[in-house]
Amino acid sequence: MRSPAEHILKNYWNYEEFRPPQQEIIEAVLQKKDVIALLPTGSGKSLCYQVPTLVSDGFCIVISPLIALMNDQVSDLNKRNIKAVALTAGNSFDEIIQTFDNIKYGGIKFLYLSPEKIQSELIQEKIKEISVSLLAVDEAHCISEWGHDFRPSYLKLGSLKTLMPGTPVIALTATATGKVIDDIRQNLGLNKPEVFKKSFYRSNLSYNVIHTEDLYSKIPGILKKTEEPVIIYAGTRRATVEMAEYLQKKSFATTYYHGGLTEQEKVKAYELWFSEKKRVMVATTAFGMGINKANVRAILHINIPYSIENYLQETGRAGRDGISSYAVLMYSPALAHTFRQSI
Repeated sequence: MRSPAEHILKNYWNYEEFRPPQQEIIEAVLQKKDVIALLPTGSGKSLCYQVPTLVSDGFCIVISPLIALMNDQVSDLNKRNIKAVALTAGNSFDEIIQTFDNIKYGGIKFLYLSPEKIQSELIQEKIKEISVSLLAVDEAHCISEWGHDFRPSYLKLGSLKTLMPGTPVIALTATATGKVIDDIRQNLGLNKPEVFKKSFYRSNLSYNVIHTEDLYSKIPGILKKTEEPVIIYAGTRRATVEMAEYLQKKSFATTYYHGGLTEQEKVKAYELWFSEKKRVMVATTAFGMGINKANVRAILHINIPYSIENYLQETGRAGRDGISSYAVLMYSPALAHTFRQSI
């Protein structure tokens, strides 16, 4: 006999069972405990707050660092006939008021906010008028200066415990050292949180190192091994542009992404790649957090990652559909020298 959580999983996602340790996390959330969930990319972190919210009568606020990620999550939930909405910098005063009225009376179950947006006095006043049953903090490693995606605005989230007293918190991340976990616990003001960790081992993902002095000569051959989406990580903005231009000349549908692009340029590059109009994305590590694309078949590094932790998170974006995929790290003495110069 299915539990209420299993009924939700089947009815909305058509899955027969949870992956370990999703069920244990959901049970802890339903018991109103604070939770830190350290789960690898592609292991279904979002279900750990979505399912318990749907099981209960409550309403969930989700803190997410990226507009694109929020919009993807909202779109996915709405397609499943689950009411969700995101408030971003582009929303007017009237739209915010209307959104909270809809939360009160319209059955909305999820409100997605950036860590900056939730600091708005108007939004905090409106939150006081509703009953929040769960606060989910996605990409929670952003709260730690030891985390590679540190966002100072995350440090202000600890005040939400005062704003929503008694509301349990679930902090989710795909990458966190012991120090980062301690920072999440302390900076969010969590009360004896249960910590769940899952192995980063991925049976469908193979790791390869290619020793070469000529990156450019090797990449086309690797790309020809698959016709599905690929991400190539480069160490600098200049390298992303140069590699993208080289691959375009070799007739590979390629775009690029780095922190120096305008917001509009970033959105366009992301959409071209996500829609597979451009199969290959060449990017710095500015691209990746929150990427939810199941059929990425390969991750190539033409730089040396700054840590094993970073490398696992970046390569973990391949093969989220469970199909065999691969990670390729290009290595040369010149790359190693450049890496040592940068640290």
